[in-house]
Amino acid sequence: MEKIRVDLGEHSYDICIGSGLLRAGKVLREKILGRRVFVVSNQVVADHYLDSVLHQLEGLDTDVHLMPDGEQFKTLQTLESIIGDLLAKGHNRSTTIVALGGGVVGDTAGYAAASYQRGVPFVQVPTTLLSQVDSSVGGKTAVNHELGKNMIGAFYQPKGVYVDTDTLQTLPERELSAGLAEIIKHGVLADSDYFDVVEKDIGQLRQKDESALIRAIKGSCKIKAAVVAQDERESGKRALLNFGHTFAHAIETGMGYGQWLHGEAVGAGMVMAADLSARLGRCSLDDSQRIKTLVERAGLPTAGPLEVSTDAMLAFMAKDKKATDEGLRFVLIEGGIGKTEIVQDVPVSVLRETLEAGLRLCE
Repeated sequence: MEKIRVDLGEHSYDICIGSGLLRAGKVLREKILGRRVFVVSNQVVADHYLDSVLHQLEGLDTDVHLMPDGEQFKTLQTLESIIGDLLAKGHNRSTTIVALGGGVVGDTAGYAAASYQRGVPFVQVPTTLLSQVDSSVGGKTAVNHELGKNMIGAFYQPKGVYVDTDTLQTLPERELSAGLAEIIKHGVLADSDYFDVVEKDIGQLRQKDESALIRAIKGSCKIKAAVVAQDERESGKRALLNFGHTFAHAIETGMGYGQWLHGEAVGAGMVMAADLSARLGRCSLDDSQRIKTLVERAGLPTAGPLEVSTDAMLAFMAKDKKATDEGLRFVLIEGGIGKTEIVQDVPVSVLRETLEAGLRLCE
């Protein structure tokens, strides 16, 4: 087991990465401070891994809540169901919530932990590649609103993150590709050498090669942990982690949650962000094409859906939570892969060109 520290003072914690963590001893027990545990998962994940988690929690008073599977269920209604179950079963502030699943489970269970009795401890056990390299790290918890993704939530750090790479062996190919989007993103925004490694390993990653997966997960978690340590609540540098996400969230909102996986939308969003960077002269056409090629090799879409028009994309982007009183903010490449910055004053005419070029790719 390898550990990466997320250094946040009294809110610091470790990301533990390894093969067979859910089978090895009782690693989860070290983060359970009381006698009560409330595991949140879904039936798909529970069928594979719930027994292993319950074995680690033997001797504790443990309840299980299975929420529906899918982004469309990342809602206030699901949150209310979790909190209602916590209340019905008599859980209190000494209870630890364990989120066992992908990003939807982690985000929703994490927000329940942040909200229940004004905050109870929680532990992340991410079982998808996307959640292992992104959503489980950094303390962003939220549910969606029909007018915008992740609009209702809180910054609330877990007590620990346990990444068992064995869970990826049961992951469908589409879900694996969705996780590769965030891995590519970390290289683009902060580390060109890491981007080179991902480029070299992309075939092995899609074949679920254990060494390549551990290498990619460690690299991504190190990048994200370093950024979060500098800016826990996204008041500055952490916003760079949203490279491609302004486009991606508009796609997800426009299509309806669950139609596109988050990573698929991020893949297309990164291609659009790179295209916009090149049109504004902030990076070369070669860099933009290199990103598009890697996104395609990862099995991800390289353009937005025809079902969401340019005008609709612009309208959804205007409601994005990263927008400010001064208007839309974009994370764009600045000089080359591995260097990004937040840009406020993007001409709408150039943004339209990027959106329309992306739509033409779908035709």
